[in-house]
Amino acid sequence: MKVFGSSGVRGVVNETLTPEYALQVAMAAGTVWRTDVGVSRVAVAHDTRTSGGMIADAARSGLASVGFDVDYLGTIPTPGAQAYADEQSIPALMVTASHNPPQHNGIKLIGPNGIELAVDDLEQVEQRLLGERFERSEWDAIGQTRTIDGVRRAYIDQLLEAVDRGRIADADLTVALDPGHGAGAVTSPQFFRELGCHVLTINAQPDGHFPGRKPEPVADNLGDLQRLVETSDADLGIAHDGDADRAIFVDETGSFIEGDAALAALAREELRAGDGVVSAVSSSQRLVDVADEVGAELHLTQIGSSHIITKVQELQKAGTRVPIAGEGNGGIIFPGYRTIRDGAYTAARFCELLADRRASEIAADYGAYYNVRKNVSYADEGERSAMIDAIESVAHETDAEVRTIDGHRLEFDDGWVLARPSGTEPLVRVYAEARDRDRAEQLASLMYDAITDAAAKP
Repeated sequence: MKVFGSSGVRGVVNETLTPEYALQVAMAAGTVWRTDVGVSRVAVAHDTRTSGGMIADAARSGLASVGFDVDYLGTIPTPGAQAYADEQSIPALMVTASHNPPQHNGIKLIGPNGIELAVDDLEQVEQRLLGERFERSEWDAIGQTRTIDGVRRAYIDQLLEAVDRGRIADADLTVALDPGHGAGAVTSPQFFRELGCHVLTINAQPDGHFPGRKPEPVADNLGDLQRLVETSDADLGIAHDGDADRAIFVDETGSFIEGDAALAALAREELRAGDGVVSAVSSSQRLVDVADEVGAELHLTQIGSSHIITKVQELQKAGTRVPIAGEGNGGIIFPGYRTIRDGAYTAARFCELLADRRASEIAADYGAYYNVRKNVSYADEGERSAMIDAIESVAHETDAEVRTIDGHRLEFDDGWVLARPSGTEPLVRVYAEARDRDRAEQLASLMYDAITDAAAKP
């Protein structure tokens, strides 16, 4: 796909993502929905970014021009918009750039079942967009907008019904919550209080400038949350990304829990023999170990929720039970709940585990691996091309087993390294894992050094 990356359309506001472009994306999506789905009503929502209202207004205009009435939901987490779409059986357009920097924004397209559009559906929208083939309505058939109240409350109520509320309340947990000034700030604090948790918050004021921390919940950005957990004797720290479809954790000692470890722990609770589990090519050996232990089969995809969801649906149609899927970035899917990533739901499911054990004890079960992640930015397509050539050269020069599902993953007897261009930012990402920290660093450097050398050449 040329337009829709690993998680929708994204770009720098008023540079690569303009109101005009958002309008066209909305017109293309609306044309496909009217033609193929036969609906004429759609929901539009956004996260807390300063440009959210502007881009949402442009999208609403585009949808109205192709005959759609718009239910405007305002600021809400992406999974909240998905829950509304599912309940109303209408598609939705979510304006968000998730974990990207504040100057970015983007668009996710959601089907009338509340699930992100599958790859084939996105390609249909893309063809309409690139060909500018929009089916505009006559002047007296354009759509109208109405503002919907109570959507946040309804989303919280659905979450409360979906988790083991009594188990969590009985655990008498203190949680430190860091929504990162994103959309989770408008729902997660209330949700965890109603679960019976004592809630401490940081960066919980909606603010599209993200003044307290960057939107991506990675270890380097969570120092304040770690200190809050440590000094407050909280049982768990929870961090969201900008649209709150992800959850990352800090244990009761203030230590960062690798997202891959949390995914493995939750998978161990869900998987049974014969099940399928879906993850991206960046998946940790931790998940491989869990799948092998219980007799489940791990299926790897390209990175990004749309690819994972598409694979989950394929397996389900073939009769395979898929109770869990996701990535080590905190984006976890529980298809028995909804085939979506929901940071609040994921965090509540992790809280259920704390009824029996401390977070540090759970993480320790999956602590035998070390992970290294590095990013290299590029300025133009020439630099990007040079970096990809360097990745391919490294892959050809080693004796590793090479997977090319998404980028190049080199698998050695004692670890692996993956290098691939980001689908959402002008970056090449490097991931590495090994049982020994030095070996993980060495594997990451194998790709990182080659990529940076290629970028430095004139």
